[in-house]
Amino acid sequence: MGRVKVWHACILGLLFASRSFAVEGDWPQFLGPSRNLTCPDPGLAKTWPAGGPPAVWKKPVGQGFSAPVVSGGRMVLFHRVGDDEVVECLDARTGEKRWAEKYPTAYRDDFGFDEGPRSTPAIDGGRVFTFGAEGKLHCWEMETGRKVWTADTREKFRQDKGFFGMACSPLVEGEAVVLNIGGRDGSGVVAFDRSTGNVLWKATDDEAGYASPVAATIGGRRYIFSFNRAGLVGLDPKDGAVRFKFPWRSRSHASVNAATPLVIGDTVFISASYGTGAALLRVDRDEKPQEVWSGDDILSNHYATSVHHAGFLYGFDGRQEERPRLRCVELKTGKVRWSENGFGAGTILAAGEKLLVLKETGELVMAAASPEKFQPLARAQILQGECRAYPALANGLFYARDKTTLVCLDLQSDAKKR
Repeated sequence: MGRVKVWHACILGLLFASRSFAVEGDWPQFLGPSRNLTCPDPGLAKTWPAGGPPAVWKKPVGQGFSAPVVSGGRMVLFHRVGDDEVVECLDARTGEKRWAEKYPTAYRDDFGFDEGPRSTPAIDGGRVFTFGAEGKLHCWEMETGRKVWTADTREKFRQDKGFFGMACSPLVEGEAVVLNIGGRDGSGVVAFDRSTGNVLWKATDDEAGYASPVAATIGGRRYIFSFNRAGLVGLDPKDGAVRFKFPWRSRSHASVNAATPLVIGDTVFISASYGTGAALLRVDRDEKPQEVWSGDDILSNHYATSVHHAGFLYGFDGRQEERPRLRCVELKTGKVRWSENGFGAGTILAAGEKLLVLKETGELVMAAASPEKFQPLARAQILQGECRAYPALANGLFYARDKTTLVCLDLQSDAKKR
């Protein structure tokens, strides 16, 4: 009987492992392994050579602000080449193409910024999930690129194009693939069966923003948090039941909620620009979020999500076109600890005790994650074009892209490599 129990435990462990997002060190979804822009320090070098971190490989890419994702030695890139949206799988260490699949797109950007996909793929259980600018959700086999299923969300839910097309990065939660759709007839947030693409549940009448949903457990209860255009919604992952709504949006029509919520303990940090501001909410047992603090002069994120480390938030305050400030804010009080004015826009992630800040100009800055002051440790110009996509950090390799080039850099120390 003891051997049977051990065998059953092993089988369950293998099943669980096969469904987990990735092995340790991978970056398999939007904002990283825990969907919060943090990961353990993979042994980053203390400084870089004069020419910057060594380039492992680089390659040309098409349009889009979709971030690279990495799992099991493979990197997946979602971009637009000509009139096709292309899903491409590469060897993560060499850049060698493993497979590529494509389908036609007619998306046009009304503002002329970029006509590629905005959302980042998710890799889970041997599948890749992509969501294109025209609202087509695809499931692909990770090993071969074979298309498993497609769901045309605009045809099914008739959502508006929005300012910049569809841009929600898929969240895989259990058997569901969850998207902030912004569709009609109660399809603001929709969950699809990861195996078939069938609709599992729909929730809210909210328009879509440009923030992607996250899943987390607070007080023993599992939630999906979706930052829609109207504000934050807490949903039951099993059936989409609305547990609470917290209104949070600008009075300006030309506004979006674009930064993804951060769940920290029993609190949720939300932030938006356009005169809206940031708020830290505590979710109690009655599932009624209470404001801990809020304000528009603290850490108002335009499009880049902030990161939390050891009781402090690090992120960009202010509109992208107005050279925002890079800031450190105390989580429990909302007090600004330091501010680098005129820093410019970009993205930020935390690896152990270090911050990696990729500026829109293509400059990469490594800094200490310290609330005392901004302490840059190294700087390098790694790309020449505009960088809007989030980077990825997997197993010591840093993947970043601008509008024309994808680069893979080695950020590990020589000692770690040995």
